[in-house]
Amino acid sequence: QVQLVESGGGLVQTGGSLRLTCAASGRTFRTHAMAWFRQAPGKEREFVAGIDWSGTITNIADSVKGRFTISRDNDKNTVFLLMNSLKPEDTAVYYCAGRNGYSAQTSGQYDYWGQGTQVTVSS
Repeated sequence: QVQLVESGGGLVQTGGSLRLTCAASGRTFRTHAMAWFRQAPGKEREFVAGIDWSGTITNIADSVKGRFTISRDNDKNTVFLLMNSLKPEDTAVYYCAGRNGYSAQTSGQYDYWGQGTQVTVSS
């Protein structure tokens, strides 16, 4: 069992930066692939970034490639999403997710979810 808690969201101006943190509990964290998804009002939840259990393989959605970076610290049971050059279209609730296995880009493949953290980018 893995429990996830996100933090670091907030209000930022266009072009600004935020770093989201996902703190995980559970001894099996280091065997889990992790990901960030986001959901804007009236839209479906979409994949943002994923990272394998070791932290050596990452996948970034085309919409945020070059601006967002995902990383993890297995010693601290933590996953990060560094978001630079934020745009109003990045406004959404951001969710951390985990699965025991390979990284995936479909929300239905993830077993564990955090409660989400709101990111709002003003124009």
